[in-house]
Parts: sequence; C-alpha cells; structure tokens
Amino acid sequence: MTSSADVRPDVEPVALPGARGSGVVVAGLTVSLGGRPVLDEVSLRVAPGGLTAVVGPSGCGKSTLLRVLGGLQVAGTVVVGSEVEVPLAQDGRPDVAWMPQGDSLLPWRRTLGNVALGAQVGGASRRDAAAAARVLLGRFGVAEFERSWPYELSGGMRQRAALARTVLAGRRVLLLDEPFGALDPLTRRDMNGWLAVHRAQGVLGEGAAVVLVTHDVDEAVALADHVVVLSSRPGRVVARVEVGALGRDAARRVVLASLG
Repeated sequence: MTSSADVRPDVEPVALPGARGSGVVVAGLTVSLGGRPVLDEVSLRVAPGGLTAVVGPSGCGKSTLLRVLGGLQVAGTVVVGSEVEVPLAQDGRPDVAWMPQGDSLLPWRRTLGNVALGAQVGGASRRDAAAAARVLLGRFGVAEFERSWPYELSGGMRQRAALARTVLAGRRVLLLDEPFGALDPLTRRDMNGWLAVHRAQGVLGEGAAVVLVTHDVDEAVALADHVVVLSSRPGRVVARVEVGALGRDAARRVVLASLG
C-alpha cells in the first residue's frame, strides 16, 4: 500500500471460484442487541459490481450491519427486516467474504500461502489456489513478496495481501469492515488512491458487490459509487449519496453535512 501496484490495464479480471452476479438488498432492517436498539429501519441496495460505503458515528451499528449480511450475529441479537437478501452459496450459507479491521494473516504461512488460502476455502485445489494467488499478487503489487513471512511485510503490504485473500475466496459479496483503519494516515491515503484507480481493472473480482464500512469520509467518497450515512445509535439512514452524480467534492460536503 505504500508503493504503487504494477497493474497492467490490459489484464482481464482474475477468474475466481464461484459464480458472480447477485447483489445485496436490505429493506427496513431493524436490529437490537441485548434488548437495546442498534439499527432502525435501515435500507440499502448494492448492485453486482457496485461498491457502497457505510459511514456514521462510532457505535451506530455499521459493523452490526455487516454481521447481519454475513450471518454472523452474536448471541442476543434480534433481527427484524422486511427484506434482507444476500446470495447464498451451495451450502446454503451467505456467499460472502469478510475482511476485518486487522489483516489476520497467519504467521506460519508465507504471503503466497496466506493469499491462496482464500481460494482454498472457496474450494480450489492447492495447486490452482497457488496459481490464482500468484496472478492476484501481481495485480496487487506484492508479487516480489510471495515468499515473505507476514512479519517481514509493511502494514500496507499486509493489508494488500489480506484484501487479495478476501477477493480470492470468489464470493459474490465482499464485506470490508474498516479494512484500512489500522494504517497510518499516509499509507491509508496511498491505499485508497491505489484501490480507487485499480478497482475498475477488476482487482476486487468481476461482478462482486462490495459493502465498505468506514469512519473516513474521504475514503468513502474516493472508493464508493454510493455512500449511505447512518445516524447515531440506533443507526438510521439519514442520507444516500450518489458520488458519481455529484462529484467527489460535492459528495464529501453532503456526507459531512449529514453527519452533523
């Protein structure tokens, strides 16, 4: 993340395990945890290939929203929704891949092994997973570090490897929970710039619907097609901003104004 990726614009999107093509629909989602309201009548839609950022104050339920979409609610969670649609995998579970705030790289696996794990979880053979991981490492600008251990990578490189692993799972929905929140501001800005440029070239997989949770308004408008702004808890949608229609500067002003 601290250096530019060597991504060729003529490269076709990486072929990933699993089908693509189904988005995310949430309508009237209300969630409580331990009897306390967390989300109230939240609605959003993410088309296949789209990226929607969710921003809001700390504790407003952004990560809870991702857990509901991923089927990972904690004990005591009560979910009510008129419509919550996420594509399902063949085993009947949500067809999603989750990237948490930390990179969660396995210290006993080298970079290649960590990234290949995403494809192996998706059902690819060890050989095919390694081949796909090598292609994606090149597109993420970390090919020269495929034999490195996680402790030998910079924070930015670790996050690129973690994102590559998430993409390589081949899921139809990617849930990114503050994926760059642990980075220093300069590295985070560099990562945002890199991803904004190369997302159109298929680095997030072809046709995946992406939901990005972030506290960073600049990150949201730089990466997302749409930004959904939540109020303080219980989180309610107070604004839906179409970045392309307004332009980044105007979208940023609207999001900041909506946050109060």
